[in-house]
Amino acid sequence: MLFAAVDCTGHGVPGAFMSIVGHSKLDQIVGEQGLTKPSDILNELNKNVSATLRQSVVEDNAVKDGMDIALCSFNRKTNVMEYAGAYNPMWLIRKGELIEYKADKFPIGNLKVGENKKFTNHSIPLQEGDTLYIFSDGSADQFGGPNGKKLKYSTFKQILLDNQHLSMEEQGVLLEKTIESWRGTLEQVDDILVIGTRL
Repeated sequence: MLFAAVDCTGHGVPGAFMSIVGHSKLDQIVGEQGLTKPSDILNELNKNVSATLRQSVVEDNAVKDGMDIALCSFNRKTNVMEYAGAYNPMWLIRKGELIEYKADKFPIGNLKVGENKKFTNHSIPLQEGDTLYIFSDGSADQFGGPNGKKLKYSTFKQILLDNQHLSMEEQGVLLEKTIESWRGTLEQVDDILVIGTRL
């Protein structure tokens, strides 16, 4: 089973175009080429999206938009989760402790000629009760609170840790209410995506 949290960095028409290109290429890579290892999928996606955007040559007018992604593959028979990411990490909460699997610090879609950037594949044997989260940066980057500051990842982590006793559905409702309360009268500054699952 494959699932991903994807955040296209362009806004408006460029962002929509990036979403269409990314979805099409992922379908092709998984459906036609049959790749299932997250790092292999992201390496191929990076090459394909970069070629589509003509970013293989360094140009002043080259498209600078790209995609941040956390991609997971779960084997139901072995209970092993594989993960690879472009900027977007994966968090595992096990017995009250949050373990972060870090993403590589480069996006999908900015591969230049001669570069050989490869994504790191993480393989994690899961235990009963483990909770996993992948997400965009929308929650952490939302402005609000009494001083109009960003929520930040440290606060986002603590919210998740403090509410592990809740079901995943209840956590989803709580997160939405928390962000809305934090935002107050300020505008939402970015798309917000959080995917959580528990073994």
